[in-house]
Amino acid sequence: MSAVGTPSVDSALWVRRLGGGPAAPAAPATPGAPLRLLCLPHAGGSASVFRPWSAAAGPEVEVLALQYPGRQDRYREPAVADLSRLADLAAPAVRAEVGEGRYALFGHSMGALLAFELTRRLERDGRAPELLVVSGRRAPSTRRDGEYDHLTDDRALTAHLRELSGTDPRLLTDEDALQMILPAVRADLTAVGGYHAGPEVTVRTPVLALTGDTDPWVTPAEAAAWQGHTTSGFELRIHPGGHFYLDGRERELLALLGDRLGLAPAPR
Repeated sequence: MSAVGTPSVDSALWVRRLGGGPAAPAAPATPGAPLRLLCLPHAGGSASVFRPWSAAAGPEVEVLALQYPGRQDRYREPAVADLSRLADLAAPAVRAEVGEGRYALFGHSMGALLAFELTRRLERDGRAPELLVVSGRRAPSTRRDGEYDHLTDDRALTAHLRELSGTDPRLLTDEDALQMILPAVRADLTAVGGYHAGPEVTVRTPVLALTGDTDPWVTPAEAAAWQGHTTSGFELRIHPGGHFYLDGRERELLALLGDRLGLAPAPR
């Protein structure tokens, strides 16, 4: 275990198999699953937000999720406020946990940018994912200057979380819970706000971009700009809903990913 103040390099702390409790570092792998889907959560999110995905997945897919420092059982570790550094820290654990078989990455919001940076590193190691799915985030070469500048105090940051509707509203009225949540959220938004990749930064992996048609944080055109960041295939899918359009659509989205990856349909 790492000392307080240093993010852990233990791969089981970074990559979660979601069959245990909310803080369980690992659970048995899905027997015989031909594909691993590593999911990366939004800013302020934790690995457990993808538990419904694990429950909805059929025998063809083992759902894994990345647990960032600074939340849940990793709350004593400092949250990382630099996206490239976070990718550097996570990459060894991801390489160790996905193994030698087939896998894909799914990142939502901040997780989409981190998945892109992880893909760049994994490609350099010769272990590229088969598909990079970027959800609820505009392309890294698009910018909205100062988008997080107003989130300087706890009240503004809490209001932002309430607006996005991605956090349990009960937590937003619990002062003790907020004091645990807000430092990680602030670090995550700092990481996202400070990240930019020029149009020349690309991956060789095919990209599937997903977004909600009423998402205030990404327009369809901004999502479509992901096409410029891959030298391989690209597809854009627009779903009804806002920033968290994906909530309740686990089976639909898993079926879409399975179709793109040539997997057998999951049983209903």
